[in-house]
Amino acid sequence: MDYQERNRIWLESLPEGDSLHEELLTLQDNEKELQERFVADMVFGTAGLRGKIGAGTMRMNYYTVGRATEGIAQFILEKAPGEKDKGVIIAHDPRHFSHEFSELTAVILAEHGIPAFVFPDLRPTPELAFLIRKIGTVSGINITASHNPKDYNGYKVYWTDGCQVSAEIADGMTEKIAAAHYFSDEEAGSRTAALSPEARKARFEALKEEGLIRVLGTEYDRMYLDEVESLAIHKGDELDLDVPFIYTPLNGAGSIPFRTMLTDRGFRNWQIVPEQEMPDPDFTTVGYPNPEDPKAFRLAEELGRQTGAELLMATDPDSDRFAIEILSEDGNYVPLNGNQTGYLLVNYILEGRKDAGTLPERGAMVESIVTSPMSAIMAEAYGVKMFEALTGFKNLCGRIPELTERGYTCLFAYEESVGYAASTNIRDKDGISAGMLVAEAAAYYRTKGQTLWQVLMGLYEKYGYFAEDEPNLVLEGLSGAARIRRMMEAIRKDPFTEVAGAKVVSITDYLHGHEDIPASNVLRFELDNHTRFSVRPSGTEPKIKFYFYTCQDSRENALAVNKAVKEAVLSKIQEIE
Repeated sequence: MDYQERNRIWLESLPEGDSLHEELLTLQDNEKELQERFVADMVFGTAGLRGKIGAGTMRMNYYTVGRATEGIAQFILEKAPGEKDKGVIIAHDPRHFSHEFSELTAVILAEHGIPAFVFPDLRPTPELAFLIRKIGTVSGINITASHNPKDYNGYKVYWTDGCQVSAEIADGMTEKIAAAHYFSDEEAGSRTAALSPEARKARFEALKEEGLIRVLGTEYDRMYLDEVESLAIHKGDELDLDVPFIYTPLNGAGSIPFRTMLTDRGFRNWQIVPEQEMPDPDFTTVGYPNPEDPKAFRLAEELGRQTGAELLMATDPDSDRFAIEILSEDGNYVPLNGNQTGYLLVNYILEGRKDAGTLPERGAMVESIVTSPMSAIMAEAYGVKMFEALTGFKNLCGRIPELTERGYTCLFAYEESVGYAASTNIRDKDGISAGMLVAEAAAYYRTKGQTLWQVLMGLYEKYGYFAEDEPNLVLEGLSGAARIRRMMEAIRKDPFTEVAGAKVVSITDYLHGHEDIPASNVLRFELDNHTRFSVRPSGTEPKIKFYFYTCQDSRENALAVNKAVKEAVLSKIQEIE
Protein backbone atom coordinates (compact mmCIF):
# COMPACT_ATOMS: atom_id res chain seq x y z
CA MET A 1 0.00 0.00 0.00
CA ASP A 2 1.45 3.38 -1.00
CA TYR A 3 1.18 6.64 0.89
CA GLN A 4 -1.65 7.93 -1.30
CA GLU A 5 -3.81 4.92 -0.47
CA ARG A 6 -3.09 5.27 3.24
CA ASN A 7 -4.01 8.94 3.06
CA ARG A 8 -7.30 8.05 1.29
CA ILE A 9 -8.22 5.46 3.93
CA TRP A 10 -7.57 7.91 6.76
CA LEU A 11 -9.59 10.65 5.09
CA GLU A 12 -12.52 8.29 4.59
CA SER A 13 -12.30 6.71 8.05
CA LEU A 14 -11.74 9.73 10.28
CA PRO A 15 -15.04 11.29 11.44
CA GLU A 16 -15.86 14.65 9.92
CA GLY A 17 -15.14 17.37 12.42
CA ASP A 18 -12.36 15.33 14.03
CA SER A 19 -9.29 17.56 14.42
CA LEU A 20 -7.13 15.01 12.62
CA HIS A 21 -9.58 14.94 9.70
CA GLU A 22 -9.50 18.71 9.50
CA GLU A 23 -5.70 18.65 9.63
CA LEU A 24 -5.50 16.19 6.73
CA LEU A 25 -7.87 18.26 4.62
CA THR A 26 -5.45 21.18 4.77
CA LEU A 27 -2.60 18.96 3.50
CA GLN A 28 -4.16 17.41 0.41
CA ASP A 29 -2.22 19.65 -1.97
CA ASN A 30 1.09 19.03 -0.19
CA GLU A 31 2.43 15.79 -1.68
CA LYS A 32 5.75 15.97 0.17
CA GLU A 33 4.06 16.32 3.55
CA LEU A 34 1.56 13.55 2.80
CA GLN A 35 4.39 11.24 1.82
CA GLU A 36 6.24 12.04 5.05
CA ARG A 37 3.13 11.23 7.08
CA PHE A 38 1.98 8.10 5.26
CA VAL A 39 5.11 6.51 3.76
CA ALA A 40 4.87 3.62 6.27
CA ASP A 41 3.60 2.63 9.71
CA MET A 42 5.55 3.69 12.79
CA VAL A 43 7.74 0.87 14.06
CA PHE A 44 9.63 0.24 17.28
CA GLY A 45 13.01 1.98 17.38
CA THR A 46 15.58 2.14 20.18
CA ALA A 47 12.84 2.78 22.75
CA GLY A 48 9.40 2.07 21.25
CA LEU A 49 7.59 4.66 19.13
CA ARG A 50 8.54 8.29 18.77
CA GLY A 51 7.48 10.94 16.29
CA LYS A 52 5.81 14.28 15.73
CA ILE A 53 2.24 14.76 16.89
CA GLY A 54 -0.33 14.92 14.08
CA ALA A 55 -2.42 13.01 11.57
CA GLY A 56 -0.91 10.07 9.70
CA THR A 57 0.58 6.64 10.16
CA MET A 58 4.01 8.18 10.84
CA ARG A 59 2.70 10.55 13.49
CA MET A 60 1.74 10.23 17.15
CA ASN A 61 -2.05 10.42 17.48
CA TYR A 62 -4.96 8.53 19.06
CA TYR A 63 -5.00 5.97 16.25
CA THR A 64 -1.29 5.11 16.19
CA VAL A 65 -1.31 4.94 20.00
CA GLY A 66 -4.50 2.86 19.96
CA ARG A 67 -3.11 0.47 17.37
CA ALA A 68 0.14 0.04 19.30
CA THR A 69 -1.75 -0.67 22.52
CA GLU A 70 -4.05 -3.13 20.77
CA GLY A 71 -1.00 -5.01 19.50
CA ILE A 72 0.66 -5.06 22.91
CA ALA A 73 -2.56 -6.28 24.54
CA GLN A 74 -2.77 -9.10 22.00
CA PHE A 75 0.90 -9.95 22.61
CA ILE A 76 0.32 -10.21 26.38
CA LEU A 77 -2.82 -12.31 25.94
CA GLU A 78 -1.07 -14.73 23.56
CA LYS A 79 2.51 -14.86 24.85
CA ALA A 80 1.95 -14.31 28.56
CA PRO A 81 -1.67 -15.33 29.27
CA GLY A 82 -0.85 -16.37 32.83
CA GLU A 83 0.66 -12.93 33.48
CA LYS A 84 -2.16 -10.70 32.24
CA ASP A 85 -3.77 -10.34 35.67
CA LYS A 86 -0.55 -8.76 36.92
CA GLY A 87 -1.46 -5.74 34.82
CA VAL A 88 0.49 -2.95 33.14
CA ILE A 89 1.71 0.26 34.77
CA ILE A 90 1.38 3.45 32.70
CA ALA A 91 3.09 6.82 33.19
CA HIS A 92 3.36 10.01 31.16
CA ASP A 93 5.37 13.22 30.85
CA PRO A 94 4.06 16.83 30.51
CA ARG A 95 3.84 16.92 26.71
CA HIS A 96 0.83 17.71 24.58
CA PHE A 97 -1.56 14.70 24.58
CA SER A 98 0.62 12.68 26.99
CA HIS A 99 -2.14 12.53 29.61
CA GLU A 100 -4.79 11.73 26.99
CA PHE A 101 -2.67 9.04 25.35
CA SER A 102 -1.99 7.45 28.75
CA GLU A 103 -5.73 7.29 29.51
CA LEU A 104 -6.42 5.82 26.06
CA THR A 105 -3.75 3.19 26.67
CA ALA A 106 -5.23 2.30 30.06
CA VAL A 107 -8.75 1.96 28.64
CA ILE A 108 -7.69 -0.35 25.79
CA LEU A 109 -5.73 -2.63 28.10
CA ALA A 110 -8.58 -2.72 30.63
CA GLU A 111 -11.08 -3.55 27.89
CA HIS A 112 -9.00 -6.67 27.23
CA GLY A 113 -9.16 -7.62 30.91
CA ILE A 114 -5.59 -6.47 31.60
CA PRO A 115 -5.51 -4.27 34.73
CA ALA A 116 -3.97 -0.85 34.18
CA PHE A 117 -2.12 0.98 36.96
CA VAL A 118 -1.98 4.73 36.36
CA PHE A 119 -0.68 7.79 38.20
CA PRO A 120 -2.83 10.80 39.05
CA ASP A 121 -0.34 13.06 37.27
CA LEU A 122 3.00 13.01 35.45
CA ARG A 123 5.82 10.89 36.87
CA PRO A 124 9.51 10.32 35.99
CA THR A 125 10.43 7.49 33.65
CA PRO A 126 12.75 5.86 36.24
CA GLU A 127 9.90 5.66 38.76
CA LEU A 128 7.87 3.67 36.24
CA ALA A 129 10.83 1.36 35.57
CA PHE A 130 11.28 0.77 39.30
CA LEU A 131 7.62 0.09 40.06
CA ILE A 132 7.25 -2.56 37.34
CA ARG A 133 9.28 -4.99 39.45
CA LYS A 134 8.13 -3.55 42.79
CA ILE A 135 4.44 -4.05 41.97
CA GLY A 136 5.13 -7.09 39.80
CA THR A 137 3.37 -6.03 36.59
CA VAL A 138 3.85 -7.86 33.32
CA SER A 139 4.74 -4.66 31.45
CA GLY A 140 5.02 -0.90 31.64
CA ILE A 141 4.26 1.87 29.15
CA ASN A 142 5.41 5.47 29.32
CA ILE A 143 3.97 8.18 27.10
CA THR A 144 6.99 10.40 26.57
CA ALA A 145 9.28 11.80 23.92
CA SER A 146 12.08 12.23 26.43
CA HIS A 147 14.17 15.27 25.44
CA ASN A 148 12.72 15.89 21.95
CA PRO A 149 11.19 19.26 20.98
CA LYS A 150 7.61 20.18 21.91
CA ASP A 151 5.98 18.87 18.72
CA TYR A 152 7.06 15.26 19.48
CA ASN A 153 5.60 12.53 21.62
CA GLY A 154 6.40 8.87 22.09
CA TYR A 155 5.47 5.49 23.53
CA LYS A 156 8.12 3.62 25.50
CA VAL A 157 7.48 -0.02 26.45
CA TYR A 158 8.95 -2.13 29.27
CA TRP A 159 8.68 -5.80 30.15
CA THR A 160 8.34 -7.70 33.42
CA ASP A 161 12.08 -7.43 34.23
CA GLY A 162 11.78 -3.64 34.51
CA CYS A 163 13.89 -3.06 31.38
CA GLN A 164 12.77 -1.56 28.11
CA VAL A 165 11.63 -4.39 25.89
CA SER A 166 14.39 -6.51 24.36
CA ALA A 167 14.71 -6.94 20.62
CA GLU A 168 12.99 -10.33 20.84
CA ILE A 169 9.99 -8.97 22.78
CA ALA A 170 9.84 -5.87 20.58
CA ASP A 171 9.75 -8.05 17.45
CA GLY A 172 6.85 -10.02 18.89
CA MET A 173 4.97 -6.85 19.78
CA THR A 174 5.70 -5.36 16.36
CA GLU A 175 4.16 -8.41 14.68
CA LYS A 176 0.95 -8.02 16.70
CA ILE A 177 0.84 -4.25 16.13
CA ALA A 178 1.24 -4.78 12.38
CA ALA A 179 -1.75 -7.12 12.43
CA ALA A 180 -3.92 -4.57 14.25
CA HIS A 181 -6.10 -2.01 12.48
CA TYR A 182 -6.40 1.71 12.88
CA PHE A 183 -10.14 1.94 12.26
CA SER A 184 -11.71 -1.54 12.53
CA ASP A 185 -14.83 -1.57 14.75
CA GLU A 186 -13.96 -5.13 15.79
CA GLU A 187 -10.91 -4.15 17.84
CA ALA A 188 -10.94 -2.55 21.27
CA GLY A 189 -8.05 -0.31 20.26
CA SER A 190 -9.80 1.04 17.18
CA ARG A 191 -13.16 1.49 18.92
CA THR A 192 -11.61 3.40 21.81
CA ALA A 193 -9.35 5.60 19.67
CA ALA A 194 -12.39 6.67 17.63
CA LEU A 195 -14.35 7.84 20.68
CA SER A 196 -14.71 11.52 21.39
CA PRO A 197 -12.53 12.90 24.21
CA GLU A 198 -15.61 13.05 26.46
CA ALA A 199 -16.57 9.44 25.70
CA ARG A 200 -12.99 8.22 26.29
CA LYS A 201 -12.93 9.96 29.64
CA ALA A 202 -16.29 8.44 30.61
CA ARG A 203 -15.03 4.97 29.65
CA PHE A 204 -11.89 5.56 31.73
CA GLU A 205 -13.98 6.45 34.78
CA ALA A 206 -16.27 3.46 34.28
CA LEU A 207 -13.35 1.03 34.10
CA LYS A 208 -11.88 2.66 37.19
CA GLU A 209 -15.14 1.94 39.00
CA GLU A 210 -14.90 -1.69 37.86
CA GLY A 211 -11.38 -1.93 39.31
CA LEU A 212 -9.68 -2.60 35.99
CA ILE A 213 -8.01 0.82 36.09
CA ARG A 214 -6.29 1.56 39.41
CA VAL A 215 -4.81 4.91 40.41
CA LEU A 216 -1.57 4.63 42.36
CA GLY A 217 -1.24 6.63 45.59
CA THR A 218 1.69 8.68 46.87
CA GLU A 219 3.02 5.68 48.82
CA TYR A 220 4.41 4.40 45.50
CA ASP A 221 6.30 7.65 44.98
CA ARG A 222 7.80 7.10 48.44
CA MET A 223 8.91 3.58 47.50
CA TYR A 224 10.81 4.97 44.53
CA LEU A 225 12.43 7.78 46.51
CA ASP A 226 13.43 5.37 49.28
CA GLU A 227 15.27 3.31 46.65
CA VAL A 228 17.00 6.42 45.28
CA GLU A 229 18.05 7.62 48.72
CA SER A 230 19.36 4.16 49.66
CA LEU A 231 22.12 4.71 47.08
CA ALA A 232 23.86 7.30 49.28
CA ILE A 233 27.63 6.82 49.54
CA HIS A 234 28.25 9.36 52.34
CA LYS A 235 25.93 10.91 54.92
CA GLY A 236 25.79 13.32 57.85
CA ASP A 237 29.05 14.96 58.92
CA GLU A 238 30.84 13.52 55.89
CA LEU A 239 28.99 16.11 53.77
CA ASP A 240 28.94 19.89 53.62
CA LEU A 241 25.20 20.26 53.10
CA ASP A 242 25.60 24.00 52.53
CA VAL A 243 27.17 23.45 49.10
CA PRO A 244 25.36 25.97 46.84
CA PHE A 245 23.69 24.66 43.68
CA ILE A 246 20.83 25.19 41.23
CA TYR A 247 18.42 22.63 39.82
CA THR A 248 16.07 22.87 36.84
CA PRO A 249 13.55 20.23 35.74
CA LEU A 250 13.20 22.06 32.38
CA ASN A 251 9.43 22.21 32.93
CA GLY A 252 9.26 18.43 33.19
CA ALA A 253 8.38 15.62 35.60
CA GLY A 254 11.43 15.98 37.85
CA SER A 255 10.39 18.97 39.91
CA ILE A 256 8.57 17.28 42.82
CA PRO A 257 10.68 14.11 43.21
CA PHE A 258 13.99 15.97 42.86
CA ARG A 259 12.99 18.62 45.40
CA THR A 260 11.69 15.95 47.78
CA MET A 261 14.94 14.01 47.50
CA LEU A 262 17.04 17.12 48.21
CA THR A 263 14.93 17.94 51.26
CA ASP A 264 15.11 14.36 52.53
CA ARG A 265 18.90 14.38 52.20
CA GLY A 266 19.21 17.64 54.13
CA PHE A 267 20.72 19.89 51.44
CA ARG A 268 20.18 23.46 52.60
CA ASN A 269 21.60 25.85 50.03
CA TRP A 270 19.87 25.18 46.70
CA GLN A 271 17.31 26.83 44.47
CA ILE A 272 15.13 25.71 41.59
CA VAL A 273 14.87 27.81 38.43
CA PRO A 274 11.41 29.38 38.99
CA GLU A 275 10.54 29.79 35.29
CA GLN A 276 11.16 26.07 34.72
CA GLU A 277 9.70 24.63 37.91
CA MET A 278 6.20 23.84 36.66
CA PRO A 279 5.23 21.54 33.76
CA ASP A 280 4.97 23.29 30.39
CA PRO A 281 4.25 21.23 27.24
CA ASP A 282 5.59 24.04 25.06
CA PHE A 283 8.89 24.32 27.00
CA THR A 284 8.54 28.05 26.50
CA THR A 285 11.68 29.06 28.39
CA VAL A 286 14.01 26.47 26.88
CA GLY A 287 12.78 25.44 23.41
CA TYR A 288 14.76 22.22 23.05
CA PRO A 289 14.51 20.60 26.51
CA ASN A 290 17.66 18.50 26.30
CA PRO A 291 20.05 18.98 29.25
CA GLU A 292 22.82 17.67 27.00
CA ASP A 293 22.56 20.99 25.12
CA PRO A 294 24.31 23.80 27.07
CA LYS A 295 21.67 26.26 25.85
CA ALA A 296 19.21 24.53 28.19
CA PHE A 297 21.22 25.95 31.13
CA ARG A 298 20.77 29.64 30.25
CA LEU A 299 18.35 30.46 33.09
CA ALA A 300 20.18 28.19 35.51
CA GLU A 301 23.41 30.07 34.78
CA GLU A 302 21.73 33.42 35.40
CA LEU A 303 20.38 32.25 38.75
CA GLY A 304 23.68 30.57 39.57
CA ARG A 305 25.62 33.77 39.06
CA GLN A 306 23.16 35.67 41.26
CA THR A 307 23.43 33.14 44.10
CA GLY A 308 27.07 32.02 43.84
CA ALA A 309 26.19 28.42 42.96
CA GLU A 310 29.07 25.98 42.40
CA LEU A 311 26.95 23.42 40.57
CA LEU A 312 24.05 23.57 38.08
CA MET A 313 21.92 20.44 37.48
CA ALA A 314 19.16 19.69 34.97
CA THR A 315 16.86 16.81 34.08
CA ASP A 316 14.90 16.42 30.85
CA PRO A 317 11.06 16.34 30.64
CA ASP A 318 10.70 12.70 31.74
CA SER A 319 13.64 13.00 34.17
CA ASP A 320 15.73 10.12 32.88
CA ARG A 321 18.49 12.27 31.35
CA PHE A 322 20.69 14.35 33.65
CA ALA A 323 23.44 16.89 32.96
CA ILE A 324 25.50 19.40 34.91
CA GLU A 325 27.59 22.53 34.64
CA ILE A 326 30.31 23.18 37.21
CA LEU A 327 32.24 26.25 38.26
CA SER A 328 35.77 26.21 36.89
CA GLU A 329 38.80 27.91 38.43
CA ASP A 330 38.28 31.00 36.25
CA GLY A 331 34.80 31.51 37.71
CA ASN A 332 32.84 30.45 34.63
CA TYR A 333 30.31 27.65 34.36
CA VAL A 334 31.57 24.76 32.25
CA PRO A 335 29.08 22.30 30.74
CA LEU A 336 30.24 18.71 31.22
CA ASN A 337 29.54 16.17 28.52
CA GLY A 338 27.98 12.87 29.48
CA ASN A 339 31.32 11.11 29.68
CA GLN A 340 32.77 13.67 32.07
CA THR A 341 29.81 13.44 34.44
CA GLY A 342 30.21 9.68 34.11
CA TYR A 343 33.86 9.92 35.19
CA LEU A 344 32.84 11.81 38.33
CA LEU A 345 30.13 9.28 39.19
CA VAL A 346 32.27 6.22 38.44
CA ASN A 347 35.05 7.62 40.61
CA TYR A 348 32.72 8.67 43.45
CA ILE A 349 31.01 5.28 43.61
CA LEU A 350 34.23 3.23 43.38
CA GLU A 351 36.19 5.43 45.78
CA GLY A 352 33.33 5.50 48.27
CA ARG A 353 32.68 1.77 48.11
CA LYS A 354 36.38 1.02 48.57
CA ASP A 355 36.70 3.36 51.56
CA ALA A 356 33.62 1.78 53.14
CA GLY A 357 34.89 -1.74 52.48
CA THR A 358 31.82 -2.57 50.37
CA LEU A 359 33.51 -2.99 47.01
CA PRO A 360 32.49 -6.50 45.87
CA GLU A 361 35.00 -9.13 44.79
CA ARG A 362 33.35 -9.45 41.40
CA GLY A 363 32.20 -5.92 40.74
CA ALA A 364 30.90 -4.89 37.32
CA MET A 365 29.93 -1.74 35.49
CA VAL A 366 28.35 -1.37 32.04
CA GLU A 367 28.94 1.28 29.39
CA SER A 368 27.82 1.61 25.78
CA ILE A 369 30.08 0.80 22.84
CA VAL A 370 30.24 4.52 21.98
CA THR A 371 31.22 5.70 25.48
CA SER A 372 34.72 6.95 26.35
CA PRO A 373 37.29 4.25 27.23
CA MET A 374 38.49 6.28 30.24
CA SER A 375 35.86 4.82 32.60
CA ALA A 376 37.01 1.28 31.84
CA ILE A 377 40.54 2.29 32.88
CA MET A 378 39.16 3.78 36.11
CA ALA A 379 37.11 0.66 36.88
CA GLU A 380 40.07 -1.63 36.25
CA ALA A 381 42.13 0.35 38.77
CA TYR A 382 39.60 -0.72 41.43
CA GLY A 383 39.43 -4.33 40.24
CA VAL A 384 36.00 -3.79 38.69
CA LYS A 385 35.28 -5.11 35.19
CA MET A 386 33.66 -2.80 32.65
CA PHE A 387 31.32 -4.52 30.20
CA GLU A 388 30.03 -3.04 26.95
CA ALA A 389 26.51 -2.98 25.51
CA LEU A 390 24.74 -1.39 22.59
CA THR A 391 23.42 2.13 23.12
CA GLY A 392 20.15 2.53 24.98
CA PHE A 393 19.33 1.43 28.49
CA LYS A 394 17.31 -1.55 27.33
CA ASN A 395 20.75 -2.87 26.36
CA LEU A 396 22.79 -1.46 29.25
CA CYS A 397 20.39 -2.53 32.01
CA GLY A 398 19.53 -5.59 29.97
CA ARG A 399 22.94 -6.97 30.92
CA ILE A 400 22.16 -6.85 34.65
CA PRO A 401 20.34 -10.23 34.88
CA GLU A 402 23.02 -11.99 32.81
CA LEU A 403 25.92 -10.52 34.80
CA THR A 404 24.17 -11.30 38.09
CA GLU A 405 23.81 -14.93 37.00
CA ARG A 406 27.54 -14.97 36.27
CA GLY A 407 28.30 -13.91 39.84
CA TYR A 408 28.95 -10.20 39.25
CA THR A 409 27.57 -7.36 41.35
CA CYS A 410 26.55 -4.50 39.07
CA LEU A 411 27.51 -1.12 40.54
CA PHE A 412 26.71 1.35 37.76
CA ALA A 413 25.74 1.69 34.10
CA TYR A 414 26.03 4.74 31.89
CA GLU A 415 26.36 6.06 28.37
CA GLU A 416 27.65 9.30 26.93
CA SER A 417 24.19 10.72 26.17
CA VAL A 418 23.81 11.88 29.80
CA GLY A 419 22.19 8.66 31.03
CA TYR A 420 23.15 7.01 34.36
CA ALA A 421 21.79 4.03 36.31
CA ALA A 422 23.10 3.52 39.84
CA SER A 423 20.55 0.96 41.11
CA THR A 424 19.94 -2.55 39.80
CA ASN A 425 16.34 -2.09 40.95
CA ILE A 426 15.84 0.93 38.64
CA ARG A 427 16.60 -0.57 35.25
CA ASP A 428 16.66 2.57 33.18
CA LYS A 429 18.62 5.80 33.24
CA ASP A 430 17.61 7.88 36.22
CA GLY A 431 18.17 11.62 36.49
CA ILE A 432 16.90 11.76 40.07
CA SER A 433 19.41 9.30 41.53
CA ALA A 434 22.21 10.70 39.35
CA GLY A 435 21.39 14.16 40.67
CA MET A 436 21.46 12.95 44.25
CA LEU A 437 24.88 11.35 43.81
CA VAL A 438 26.37 14.39 42.06
CA ALA A 439 25.03 16.78 44.72
CA GLU A 440 26.34 14.41 47.38
CA ALA A 441 29.74 14.21 45.66
CA ALA A 442 29.96 18.02 45.55
CA ALA A 443 29.11 18.15 49.26
CA TYR A 444 31.62 15.41 50.11
CA TYR A 445 34.55 16.86 48.18
CA ARG A 446 33.80 20.30 49.62
CA THR A 447 34.70 18.93 53.06
CA LYS A 448 38.05 17.97 51.49
CA GLY A 449 38.54 21.46 50.11
CA GLN A 450 37.91 20.38 46.52
CA THR A 451 35.41 21.43 43.86
CA LEU A 452 34.04 19.03 41.24
CA TRP A 453 36.18 20.85 38.66
CA GLN A 454 39.32 20.08 40.65
CA VAL A 455 38.24 16.46 41.07
CA LEU A 456 37.70 16.09 37.31
CA MET A 457 41.08 17.62 36.49
CA GLY A 458 42.65 15.26 39.03
CA LEU A 459 41.04 12.27 37.30
CA TYR A 460 42.57 13.31 33.97
CA GLU A 461 45.95 13.64 35.64
CA LYS A 462 45.61 10.20 37.24
CA TYR A 463 44.05 8.13 34.45
CA GLY A 464 45.06 9.94 31.27
CA TYR A 465 44.37 13.21 29.53
CA PHE A 466 41.30 12.33 27.52
CA ALA A 467 39.23 14.54 25.27
CA GLU A 468 35.63 13.79 24.32
CA ASP A 469 33.36 15.13 21.58
CA GLU A 470 30.00 13.79 20.40
CA PRO A 471 28.70 15.91 17.48
CA ASN A 472 25.77 14.96 15.28
CA LEU A 473 24.18 15.93 11.99
CA VAL A 474 20.42 16.50 11.97
CA LEU A 475 18.87 15.31 8.70
CA GLU A 476 15.08 15.34 8.87
CA GLY A 477 12.42 13.71 6.74
CA LEU A 478 12.59 10.98 4.15
CA SER A 479 15.41 12.72 2.28
CA GLY A 480 17.40 12.99 5.50
CA ALA A 481 16.90 9.33 6.35
CA ALA A 482 17.98 8.34 2.84
CA ARG A 483 21.11 10.49 3.09
CA ILE A 484 22.03 8.90 6.44
CA ARG A 485 21.72 5.47 4.82
CA ARG A 486 23.99 6.61 1.97
CA MET A 487 26.53 7.92 4.48
CA MET A 488 26.75 4.58 6.30
CA GLU A 489 26.92 2.68 3.00
CA ALA A 490 29.69 4.94 1.71
CA ILE A 491 31.79 4.55 4.86
CA ARG A 492 31.51 0.76 4.65
CA LYS A 493 32.33 0.72 0.94
CA ASP A 494 35.28 3.09 1.28
CA PRO A 495 36.32 3.09 4.97
CA PHE A 496 38.78 5.52 6.50
CA THR A 497 42.38 4.33 6.34
CA GLU A 498 44.01 7.55 7.56
CA VAL A 499 42.58 10.50 9.48
CA ALA A 500 44.39 13.76 10.25
CA GLY A 501 47.79 12.11 9.83
CA ALA A 502 46.97 9.06 11.96
CA LYS A 503 46.57 5.55 10.54
CA VAL A 504 43.47 3.43 11.15
CA VAL A 505 44.66 0.25 12.86
CA SER A 506 41.32 -1.50 13.34
CA ILE A 507 37.70 -1.24 12.24
CA THR A 508 34.83 -2.88 14.12
CA ASP A 509 31.56 -3.17 12.21
CA TYR A 510 28.65 -4.13 14.47
CA LEU A 511 26.18 -4.55 11.61
CA HIS A 512 26.14 -8.32 12.08
CA GLY A 513 27.18 -8.33 15.74
CA HIS A 514 30.62 -8.52 17.32
CA GLU A 515 31.72 -10.92 20.07
CA ASP A 516 28.94 -10.69 22.72
CA ILE A 517 27.42 -7.50 21.26
CA PRO A 518 24.28 -7.99 19.10
CA ALA A 519 23.92 -6.56 15.61
CA SER A 520 23.62 -2.79 15.27
CA ASN A 521 24.34 -0.20 12.60
CA VAL A 522 27.55 1.10 14.20
CA LEU A 523 31.14 1.48 12.96
CA ARG A 524 34.12 1.98 15.31
CA PHE A 525 37.60 3.02 14.19
CA GLU A 526 40.83 2.84 16.22
CA LEU A 527 43.77 5.04 15.19
CA ASP A 528 47.47 4.62 15.93
CA ASN A 529 47.56 7.85 17.99
CA HIS A 530 45.37 6.58 20.88
CA THR A 531 42.20 7.90 19.25
CA ARG A 532 38.86 6.17 18.73
CA PHE A 533 35.83 7.34 16.80
CA SER A 534 32.46 5.75 16.10
CA VAL A 535 29.54 6.49 13.77
CA ARG A 536 25.90 5.46 14.15
CA PRO A 537 22.46 6.65 13.06
CA SER A 538 20.14 7.54 15.95
CA GLY A 539 17.29 5.13 16.61
CA THR A 540 14.95 7.82 17.96
CA GLU A 541 15.87 11.08 16.20
CA PRO A 542 16.65 12.18 12.62
CA LYS A 543 20.38 12.26 13.29
CA ILE A 544 23.64 10.57 12.45
CA LYS A 545 25.87 10.62 15.52
CA PHE A 546 29.65 10.70 15.90
CA TYR A 547 31.81 9.95 18.94
CA PHE A 548 35.46 11.06 19.17
CA TYR A 549 37.82 10.11 22.03
CA THR A 550 41.55 10.45 22.39
CA CYS A 551 44.18 10.23 25.13
CA GLN A 552 47.34 12.35 24.87
CA ASP A 553 50.11 13.68 27.11
CA SER A 554 48.14 16.78 28.13
CA ARG A 555 44.54 17.90 28.10
CA GLU A 556 45.44 20.64 25.61
CA ASN A 557 47.01 18.19 23.18
CA ALA A 558 44.09 15.81 23.59
CA LEU A 559 41.62 18.56 22.70
CA ALA A 560 43.70 19.53 19.65
CA VAL A 561 44.06 15.95 18.36
CA ASN A 562 40.38 15.22 18.91
CA LYS A 563 39.39 18.39 17.08
CA ALA A 564 41.61 17.58 14.09
CA VAL A 565 40.22 14.05 13.80
CA LYS A 566 36.64 15.28 14.15
CA GLU A 567 37.03 17.94 11.47
CA ALA A 568 38.62 15.49 9.05
CA VAL A 569 35.90 12.87 9.53
CA LEU A 570 32.99 15.30 9.33
CA SER A 571 34.47 16.95 6.25
CA LYS A 572 34.50 13.64 4.41
CA ILE A 573 31.06 12.64 5.65
CA GLN A 574 29.43 15.89 4.60
CA GLU A 575 30.65 15.39 1.03
CA ILE A 576 28.25 12.45 0.76
CA GLU A 577 25.00 13.74 -0.75
